[in-house]
Amino acid sequence: MAKAHRGAGIRDQKSQGRGTCPVCKRSAIKVLYEHDLDGTKSMICKQCNAAFKNAK
Repeated sequence: MAKAHRGAGIRDQKSQGRGTCPVCKRSAIKVLYEHDLDGTKSMICKQCNAAFKNAK
């Protein structure tokens, strides 16, 4: 299992990668996946990333 989005791999990011997801509006969730929303690159949570991948 890849460990790029947990543990030591996210310690150097702002707030350890936590924030508010612009898609689902959850707060204090890890927003580690880059996605193109309305022409701008945004960081989204794991659940929204999976939803976008499954919708295609």
